[in-house]
Amino acid sequence: MKRHVTLVALLASLALVAAACARGEEPTETGPTGPTATGEIPTGGILREETTDFGFTNAFDPTGEYLGTAWAIYGNFLLRGLVSYPWLPGEKGGNEPVPDLATDLGEVSADGLTIKFTLKDGVMWQPPLNRPVTSQDVAFAFQRINTKSLIAQYGNYYCGTIVGMDCEGKSQDDPIEGIETPDEKTIIFHLERPTGDFLYRLAQPAAAPVPPEVAGCFDKAGEYGRYVMSNGPYMLLGSDELDISSCDTLEPIKGYDPDKFMYVVRNPNYDQSTDENRKNYIDGWSYVINTNLDDIYNRVLNGEIDIAHGAPPAAILQQYLTNPDLKDNLKTNSGDRTWYITMNLIVPPFDDIHVRKAVNYVVDKAAMLQATGGPTTGEIATTIEPPTVLPDLADYDPYATPNHAGDVELAKEEMRQSKYDSDGDGVCDDPVCDNVLMINRNYEPWTEYTPILTENLKQIGINLKVRELDVGTAYTTIQTMSNLIPIAANAGWGKDYASPFGFDYFLFSTAGLSCEGAVNYSNIGLDAELAKECGDEVYEAWKAATDNGKNPLPNVDADMEACVAKPFGPEYNACWAALDRKIMEEIVPWVPYRWGSQNTVLADTVVAWEYDQSAGWTAYSRTAVNNGLTMDEVAQV
Repeated sequence: MKRHVTLVALLASLALVAAACARGEEPTETGPTGPTATGEIPTGGILREETTDFGFTNAFDPTGEYLGTAWAIYGNFLLRGLVSYPWLPGEKGGNEPVPDLATDLGEVSADGLTIKFTLKDGVMWQPPLNRPVTSQDVAFAFQRINTKSLIAQYGNYYCGTIVGMDCEGKSQDDPIEGIETPDEKTIIFHLERPTGDFLYRLAQPAAAPVPPEVAGCFDKAGEYGRYVMSNGPYMLLGSDELDISSCDTLEPIKGYDPDKFMYVVRNPNYDQSTDENRKNYIDGWSYVINTNLDDIYNRVLNGEIDIAHGAPPAAILQQYLTNPDLKDNLKTNSGDRTWYITMNLIVPPFDDIHVRKAVNYVVDKAAMLQATGGPTTGEIATTIEPPTVLPDLADYDPYATPNHAGDVELAKEEMRQSKYDSDGDGVCDDPVCDNVLMINRNYEPWTEYTPILTENLKQIGINLKVRELDVGTAYTTIQTMSNLIPIAANAGWGKDYASPFGFDYFLFSTAGLSCEGAVNYSNIGLDAELAKECGDEVYEAWKAATDNGKNPLPNVDADMEACVAKPFGPEYNACWAALDRKIMEEIVPWVPYRWGSQNTVLADTVVAWEYDQSAGWTAYSRTAVNNGLTMDEVAQV
């Protein structure tokens, strides 16, 4: 799940929250004030941004970094992979892979098991490397992914897919059987099975080339983050001063302090003629930590900084919504993210599918959206994946209610069919429905959800006992299987890439199950072996829910494997749409309630701006400012 720990940090004190064309056309890029009088977008200046917390999940090491903000930084500024994205919104093709380091989208064999890429001429590493990017650099990135001490969630997209990758490697120097580099410009991947969305996986930052002479010095997760080398249009300030004569001479790059700032400046070795996707208007970018959220947005309002991500505090937001001079400075885009209520299939009363369906019918999604801040923060979700990820289900609503406000009678019809309604009145009368623990977050708008959901579920006899926690504790609580959390309202999920596999895989497959750190919170596919491993409490709950294994929990692993093997396109999407229907109607692990928006606030100094759908963030490489600043005037190093 990519992501937005930085956004979560911004939300911590918000009253209003925001949670993920023809490519040949030149996009119309306009900011709050539009292009210059001549119609040209100006170059130069420093884009200044502040945040309450960087929130990097792997210390900015691209091999395992899993934060959407970091992906935007890598893709727009620092890393060019074989394929990437055009750094545009979804309606302009922003979710579709395009060639970047490679000359095209690859030569695929008839059986779909071999993909060959040729690298472009003229793509160079920044100083002090000063050499061409090679196919061996790309292969080295995958060797790092395959090294157990370096990788995080990323590995599941490649291990078991590329021949010879199992994510159990002991050293990043070990070659991978299924990756050939016959010369410096050619790389060939051999796959275990046809993989329709392999290009999307290649577009992730972990798959971008890595220089062995620097990254090879670091064999623990996150260490390389202070030394990241660029083959893109920009580089970290001071990275050109690294002494790369040996591993012992390397010192952390001065332009990135994980507790204070990150600065990027132009890479002198970058050749714009090799890059059709990035425009690179600005001379640099300043990203500084400021723990005062109100101050961040006031500084944007006053033009002291240029941009901030996330919905502003309520009072400031009202200015943007009501002041005609400010309305264009607030940008709202699809975040490719679903916020949802998750129910545990091995914990009563949610071990009964009719109870789970009843909850879907009774929840007042309209009230939840209003509590979040209304349409600025997203739209009501009716299924698992946002339409931007799986458009086939844009009109699908298996638990439709009038105005999305919930329907108690439909909910009671389902509850009557459950084993927990002994008298058939549509209300749970079993003791398991009393004091049902629900985990939630301890700040708005989640605290506003608590009374809504408490009242909703009370109407079908489920009496909630709500525990409101900070975001990190809430997640670790539901990610620990032995806690046996019945229901939780704190969870959200953003796409890793715009393929249903990249959205569904960890959420519903057994790959998302773990005694700790699980993301398949509903325990779909949990078997006796893992239940035992996770402790006696889990095993006993599993036995009770499955009648000692006679009625196994539903498992969709085989369904996913079948969909992955489909040719990418309509057939592929249709397969995933059928699977999502199955999950929503035959398993019912969730109540999806909101497809979240990403809000961005701009100062008048921003004169061109685009949204990067792939990262769910600003397309920095297509953003321009007219502040005339230099990095010497901005950087505090």
